[in-house]
Amino acid sequence: MSAVSCEVTVASSYDAIVIGTGQAGPALAGELAGSGKQVAVVERHLFGGTCVNVGCIPTKTLVATARAAHVARRAEDFGVVIDGGITVDMRRVKARKDAIVRKSNQGVESWLKGLDNCTVYEGHARFDGPHHIRVGEQELEAERIFINVGARAYVPPLPGLDRVDYLTNSGMMNVDVLPEHLVIIGGGYIGLEFAQMYRRFGSRVTLVEMGDRLIRRESEDVSATVQEILEADGVEVRLNAECVSLDKRGNTIIAAVSCDQGAPEVEGSHLLLAVGRRPNTDDLGLDAAGVDVDDRGRISVNDTLATNVPGVWALGECNGRGAFTHTAYNDYAIVAANLLRGEHRRVTDRIDCYGLYIDPPLGRVGMTERQVRESGRPALIATRPMARVGRAVEKSETQGFMKVLVDAQTEQILGAAILGVGGDEVVHSILDVMYAKAPYTVIQRAVHIHPTVSELIPTMLADLKPLKA
Repeated sequence: MSAVSCEVTVASSYDAIVIGTGQAGPALAGELAGSGKQVAVVERHLFGGTCVNVGCIPTKTLVATARAAHVARRAEDFGVVIDGGITVDMRRVKARKDAIVRKSNQGVESWLKGLDNCTVYEGHARFDGPHHIRVGEQELEAERIFINVGARAYVPPLPGLDRVDYLTNSGMMNVDVLPEHLVIIGGGYIGLEFAQMYRRFGSRVTLVEMGDRLIRRESEDVSATVQEILEADGVEVRLNAECVSLDKRGNTIIAAVSCDQGAPEVEGSHLLLAVGRRPNTDDLGLDAAGVDVDDRGRISVNDTLATNVPGVWALGECNGRGAFTHTAYNDYAIVAANLLRGEHRRVTDRIDCYGLYIDPPLGRVGMTERQVRESGRPALIATRPMARVGRAVEKSETQGFMKVLVDAQTEQILGAAILGVGGDEVVHSILDVMYAKAPYTVIQRAVHIHPTVSELIPTMLADLKPLKA
């Protein structure tokens, strides 16, 4: 019997390892490397993560194209005559989107690979211990490890799903044809944006939502107005309709729904599942590191984004503390400030804020009206329909409304929703006052430029009334 020699593998040692190149990872790697730390960055698939490749950047690029088609179809409303009709070339739409994504993706990759004190590994990372990971045949170790692996679309175990072709937000990025009839399961943000987008491209669209209203995290008036906006575009909305099974008849996809009213089946040419997100933590070997996760696979972190294992942090969508690009970037800012500059920043210092990028968009900050009511605190409320905003009237975009809630005792703004033209930008003037912990009178007495949407915020705040229980 011949002797077998065993070669001992020595792990490459670093000051820090960053797993994943979504929004938080590259910025953190850059700051760590810039401070003189030796950093390893691991990416298994697409540099830039969800936002750059299959999330914010490509979807908002598609939203812009859909809006261009919508405005062109409305040209005669503005006295502009377009002969020959309006058509959408989906191959060119996809090509434009791909070019924008490619520039961002390659930019992240080339920057990281050219960064001093930074080594990039391409492959799947798995923990072998609290401070050891393996990437293929490579073994790496570091005192500090930052997990930034993001999330993916949740695919529910629906009966018959294995018999049909379906799409998620990632798969939609490869579509270069116009679906005859797109059926969307899920009335959340992703489903709503794709619903309006593809309806404006020219598809028939049916949106199936099991709840009694869309985007249940919002107040009832926001949900109702969003539904009105989508239906005005021709989107068919089915509420109280739970998808219970799927099947295929020829080239047609059949979604069987349990519903109080309406047809028990929805037929379509294409199916998009938009029912939630799942963190990419299944195959990281977190058990070998002793890192705790909750029952949904999200990594448990404290107020400074540290896990239960000393020297291990989790940033971005995988930690369940925020499902947005801007919250992921803020995760990086918190960790970097605390570790490198001795600051004491916390996740709970940030104010909830996000946008829904239908057209017109929704800008949301702070508490909803429902949350304020449930808190039991005395509050004031002011609202204004976009039909009474001069800038919106001039643009013939009067759908939606503005709403602000104020603490009656401290006079600080509790939350706001601006659903209307420019709402995703305008809402930041309110958000900044909230971060300053200033009374609403600061913005109410400010002089804003005319004609803008923002100029009506002081006017609205001059009309605050008690929020009725």
